[in-house]
Amino acid sequence: MAKRFSVILIFALLALAIAACSGKNGENNGAGGGNAAGSTNESASSEAGSSGEIKVGGSLIFGVGADPLELNPIYAGDRVSLTINQALFAPLFQVNNGEKTFYLAESLTPSEDGRTYTLKLKDGLTWHDGQPLTADDVVFTFDAILDEKQNSMFRSNLILGGEPIRAVKVDDRTVEFRLPQVNPAFEATLVQLTPIPKHIFENVANIEQSEKNLYDVVGSGPFKFKEYKPGEYLTLERFDGYALGKPNLDSITYRIAKDSNAALLALQNGELNVYYVNPQDVPTIEATGKFEILPYSEGRLAYLLFNENSANGLLAKKEIRQAISYALSREEMIQTVYSSGEYAEPAKSFVTPDGLFWTNDVATYDNDVEKAKELLAAAGTSNPKLTFIISSGNKAMEAAALYVQQKLKAVGITVEIQSLDASAFGQKFADASATDFDLAYSGYIMGYDPDAYRILYESDGDANYTHYNNPKVDELFDQGAREPDPEKRGAVYQELQEIIAEDAVIYPVAYTKTIVAVDKRFGGIEEAVLKPVVIFEDPSKLYLK
Repeated sequence: MAKRFSVILIFALLALAIAACSGKNGENNGAGGGNAAGSTNESASSEAGSSGEIKVGGSLIFGVGADPLELNPIYAGDRVSLTINQALFAPLFQVNNGEKTFYLAESLTPSEDGRTYTLKLKDGLTWHDGQPLTADDVVFTFDAILDEKQNSMFRSNLILGGEPIRAVKVDDRTVEFRLPQVNPAFEATLVQLTPIPKHIFENVANIEQSEKNLYDVVGSGPFKFKEYKPGEYLTLERFDGYALGKPNLDSITYRIAKDSNAALLALQNGELNVYYVNPQDVPTIEATGKFEILPYSEGRLAYLLFNENSANGLLAKKEIRQAISYALSREEMIQTVYSSGEYAEPAKSFVTPDGLFWTNDVATYDNDVEKAKELLAAAGTSNPKLTFIISSGNKAMEAAALYVQQKLKAVGITVEIQSLDASAFGQKFADASATDFDLAYSGYIMGYDPDAYRILYESDGDANYTHYNNPKVDELFDQGAREPDPEKRGAVYQELQEIIAEDAVIYPVAYTKTIVAVDKRFGGIEEAVLKPVVIFEDPSKLYLK
């Protein structure tokens, strides 16, 4: 199976339906959940009180735009799976504004030489099935990721200078991570590696293909698996043994539907409590008076992907990628896709503004039709044809594809738009061997440390879906990963941004905001912490007023 996008801290990618701040991954229709989802909403209504005090009980309905692909943290890369996993699995720790919040872990202590990190787990941790959660599970998770046969997208993050980072059990609550060399990005790597249960997977030959990744999932988070009906809904119920204490809600249901218009109607009718909203739809939802509209930055880049591995071979030529970029205008594209610049800022770098060493002062190919024609002529192309894949019902993708089709027609390039359902789009996008498409519109969230981006741009990167190959870039990513001096490290990533922009590996469009509508009957939003991709860092804090 093809490896999927990963995201440092939250990833994403999230190709599948991460697309654009319009939040297509949250799309659902009103018919998706059947009686189970409907009864969940009725529970929320009946439990609603007027005091505004925190109380235990009630249920929450998320709208999601596709079925989850993998409810296993060492594989999940699509927005839907990551969102559900955030409730099913507890992380070791999280980081916000440079401050750690410990979940399963009690502490993380680096050695003076930066080559060893000691992790201490909290006492009395258990999995949802009551089995103890110990250092053995952490070590097993690391070993599974490092096992090439298990095909985890995180493996490359644990290899430094050709040698693996080793997780070694000290006692039942203590693990040492031993690095082959100093790695300033290690904590950013560790924060994304959530333990999976050894007692469930230790005798499974192919963890990625296990049914335990979608049915009867055993996790450690605030909510445990209850029921999954593909194409309809997935329901989780409260786990009283959660590391941070008993959650407030009885359950969370994720209603699955792929029709965004029906999902928007379901939201207006109160059948959904949490849902991603397009910028164009904000006034409609605000007019109901029932929802808090919460726009927030995810540290996300929306971009046009060039598949250099496409069968016609056209996009393997840098000049053609540059020509396509010249034919477009990111300012126009932002207006077309996001309605205004309120939710999207022009992007030029592959790094996002929240990341270390970001700069937008790089080469850009933009808004010069004559230059585009000149480059195409020099490349010897004649009436080239390109295929642009989109996820059906994804308004951002549809708008982007139509815009690109129109603009490229003006320079002599024919673009055929191929619409796929959300699941098929995600599978094709993430298939490293796919050669039957040329263009796609997507986005990613890679977190704070730029070492995370290596999986996207290194020649053998697990998520290098552009199929870009530049030995100099590979060398610089290796150099940046091991350079302890911040000034020298910054210079490395500055050069990387310049090279990747010069090579027009992608066409960066915008640094976007996500807009989430949350039912006003629910509180605890600030305590739950709005988080990229997964919406809430800790859904246990949500409650019905």
